[in-house]
Amino acid sequence: MRPGLWQILIVVLIAAVLFGAKKIPELARSLGKAKGEFKKGLSEGEKLEAEAADKKDGEPAKQVAEA
Repeated sequence: MRPGLWQILIVVLIAAVLFGAKKIPELARSLGKAKGEFKKGLSEGEKLEAEAADKKDGEPAKQVAEA
């Protein structure tokens, strides 16, 4: 379910009242940076997983010694 125009306007109005008009661009910039860092972390994690999977595929299977 997507928010409608009225819901978005109400949220923006409440944000303007709570934080002031000068703080909103700073908050949006911070959110944008956080989103970028999150995506960067995800891509780095995927790379590490792929490298680990490639490394694991190249190793011979380990046998578990039964005691």
